[in-house]
Amino acid sequence: MNFNLNEAIEVLERTPLTLEYFLSGLSNRWLQSNEGEGTWNVSEVIDHLIEAEETNWMARIECILGEDENKHFPLFDRFSHLNKEQTKSIEGRVLEFKSIRAQNIAKLQLLIDPEEHLELSGIHPEFGSVKLRELLSTWVVHDLTHISQIVRVMSKSYGEDVGPWKEYLSILKK
Repeated sequence: MNFNLNEAIEVLERTPLTLEYFLSGLSNRWLQSNEGEGTWNVSEVIDHLIEAEETNWMARIECILGEDENKHFPLFDRFSHLNKEQTKSIEGRVLEFKSIRAQNIAKLQLLIDPEEHLELSGIHPEFGSVKLRELLSTWVVHDLTHISQIVRVMSKSYGEDVGPWKEYLSILKK
């Protein structure tokens, strides 16, 4: 078992800062390109991260830690952000993500005692019983996955423009 709450928080704290630095001030074309039909652009990925902060991670953590006998996780619609009209700039959205994430990390640090809680479990609608440490690990890897997705989508914007170097750029082959 490799999970360590303090190390997990290191990544969770840095994700909004990474996105803020990387995305703020970029041209709209960088933010709106995608990998084809049914894929997300950079702006949509940020909207998804906000939605997960608002309705997924903490709700499931609280479900596991709660007194209620029913440990079934609330449903999370991974695509609900696509149905919301977005009027904020990328900077505004990243700031919103950063604010919600800071609140969630503060709550996480108050709620969880690593010696006592990591092996507690809840019921995922697809996977059945999952442990808190698995949920927390997933939160970290979810962040890293979407950072990777953002970089990949942006790279593919210039995929044809790199010419013969495409052979050496593994990110364009995924």
